[in-house]
Amino acid sequence: MFRRTFWFGTGVAAGVWATTKVNRKLRQLTPESLAATAANKAIETGHRIKDRAVGFALDVRDNMAQREEELGEALGINSDPELPAPRRYTAIENRTDPKSVDSDRTTYSYNRNEDH
Repeated sequence: MFRRTFWFGTGVAAGVWATTKVNRKLRQLTPESLAATAANKAIETGHRIKDRAVGFALDVRDNMAQREEELGEALGINSDPELPAPRRYTAIENRTDPKSVDSDRTTYSYNRNEDH
């Protein structure tokens, strides 16, 4: 009697387990569930591709800056050029200061064609 009860209980448990498994699989195969699964996988793939593209763009930018620096050093563009000393020009001539008066030039010509 005890054996029959054991096997009966085992059969019921196996039946419940199998029914649950089959129902779960059937719910996964409905059109709505398949569409949701496909959408989720597409979103995951999009995020993965975006992350790879961003990583690639950052690598390109870093390598571009490094190569630009190498080319600048090779061509001498990055080095500071030696600039001549700044010149100072007198904006307004001081007639009272004897240093600033040009002794050769006492009259001024306003003829513009004279320079050409």
